[in-house]
Amino acid sequence: MNISFTKMHGLGNDFMVIEQISQNISLNNAQIQRLSDRHTGIGFDQLLLVSASNSANVDFRYQIFNADGAEVEQCGNGARCFARFVQEKNLTDKPIIVVETNTGIITLNVQGDGNVTVDMGAPILEPKDIPFIANEQSITYTIASNDGDVTLAAVSMGNPHGVLVVNDIDHAPVKSLGTELEKHPTFPNRANIGFMQIVSRDHIRLRVFERGVGETQACGTGACAATVAAIRQGLTNNRVTVSLPGGDLTIEWHPESDAGHVMMTGPATTVYEGTITL
Repeated sequence: MNISFTKMHGLGNDFMVIEQISQNISLNNAQIQRLSDRHTGIGFDQLLLVSASNSANVDFRYQIFNADGAEVEQCGNGARCFARFVQEKNLTDKPIIVVETNTGIITLNVQGDGNVTVDMGAPILEPKDIPFIANEQSITYTIASNDGDVTLAAVSMGNPHGVLVVNDIDHAPVKSLGTELEKHPTFPNRANIGFMQIVSRDHIRLRVFERGVGETQACGTGACAATVAAIRQGLTNNRVTVSLPGGDLTIEWHPESDAGHVMMTGPATTVYEGTITL
């Protein structure tokens, strides 16, 4: 099987992007894991599969697979790369692109400066819908860990997130606590775990341990979830710069608005194109 692909990244969160419109590609978990290996494969945090949509008024459909081969619901950095990909491949000339994912419809707006704004939809806060096991919805929750009780916010941006406030992300136990909380019993579908430092009312720093991947250079849905968590706790304003190891995103959320959608703006970069034979 010969596969034409594009390597892309959003703030260092990197992707192998494959279009299935002109190619008939089918990959199993073991093949995805081989491709994701940074020593013997292409190397990536997530694989994006681009397909035509069968739904009315929707331009494309895409699927997301983590490096461990597991399919996931949503990826903010991947959404921005998706928008740049379909334009660069001349699959569309629309500046505003409507895309279907496993958890619903998102809208991508490619701007003149090369940045992409993604309408990520409204955050999901009801525990059963995240999913997160709790008796009732709350702004934060306290759960047990190996090192004692941990307070976190639980938010879904199409995929589940736990967000902790820390004093200094440079010294936060991202690997040890992230590994534990990713698979914590209160998150039945596992979760991405964000460690958030409040710098000011308009600025937060963030590191994210992504389920099935580990810590990444950037996580778009993680930045959205952290901003939602910060605003709900009264820690920031409604428009926030989120500084991740790979760079900055701008996240805006006005919960009092009718739609209450989270808007994410940031770059997407093509690294190279290639062909690989499996």
